[in-house]
Amino acid sequence: MHPRNPSDAAVVIGRFQPFHDGHLSLVERALEAAPRVVVVIGSAYQARSPKLPFTWQERAEMIRLALPEAQRPRLHCVPVRDRFDEIRWLADVHHAVADALGSIEASPAPKLTLVGHARDATRDYLDAFPAWTLLRADEVPVRRASRMRDALFASPDEALATLAGELPPGTIDFLRAWSTGPHFEALAQEAALLRAYEASWASAPYPPVLVTVDCVVRCAGHVLLIRRGQAPGKGLLAVPGGFLEQRETTRQAALRELDEETHLALPPATLRACLRATDVFDRPDRSARGRTITHGHFFDLGERELPGLRADDDAAAAHWTPIGALAALEDQFLDDHFQMLDHYLGLLPAPAAL
Repeated sequence: MHPRNPSDAAVVIGRFQPFHDGHLSLVERALEAAPRVVVVIGSAYQARSPKLPFTWQERAEMIRLALPEAQRPRLHCVPVRDRFDEIRWLADVHHAVADALGSIEASPAPKLTLVGHARDATRDYLDAFPAWTLLRADEVPVRRASRMRDALFASPDEALATLAGELPPGTIDFLRAWSTGPHFEALAQEAALLRAYEASWASAPYPPVLVTVDCVVRCAGHVLLIRRGQAPGKGLLAVPGGFLEQRETTRQAALRELDEETHLALPPATLRACLRATDVFDRPDRSARGRTITHGHFFDLGERELPGLRADDDAAAAHWTPIGALAALEDQFLDDHFQMLDHYLGLLPAPAAL
């Protein structure tokens, strides 16, 4: 039975990597609160990584499998990409929910309920939808999804046996089949590398916060990209960048990384004169390597002839890519590098006003 004055629809937001019993409890609570439920699947167009191993379509399938068949028609899964600008992300969520609800959203003021639970600071978005009723649900005691992924990549059969009490049966079946598929082995190898990387910091007195620089370089309708030659993200596209060294400023580090990875054929003085903007990209989970804050540097070289390049260091290749081709490559970028490019180059249209 639904409440006497139910909401027109309920909304659940998450990444669901993978979909576990804690997520299922939110969806079930949403189904109790409203006749229709929209599940917003975040980080929808990211490249596969040990942190984000499943496509949004695969996550939607896990969610569907977790529900009784009679309930599935009431559920609508919608993808939403990550954004550097939170205001644009919020607008994306509003539009995705409106599109999913269709005729309901045509009413003057549909009643929407957002279902969630506050686990840490990354759940601040629960308070970012003031027009929606917030329903804070009780938490289900399951381990974090990151620990589930670690266990899965270390030993899938053992993990699925151990996690049987924390994952819906449909998720267990999905993961068992997925772990024999074409993506698992490479992701498992990268996950092992990242676990070793994390272990190397175990003796630090405080959890490490790493500082990096990244460079978006535009020239004559093109942008400078590299193809990563090493894990994490081996084979993925990225903007040039790397770690800050002890005795340099972030600007000095940006110029050094440009030279080391691409040997961009321009003098440092010219590059300094072409620096147009710097921004801090500090979303806590932006990097697979842990808490990493990067300083983005945007260089606009104007309409000059494309300078020469030579890939080196972490870059297996360096090339000028037409800006118009970037949107189609969104799911091939490391971490949040596509969001950096969108921030500086305006690759994706701004959401229309609601």
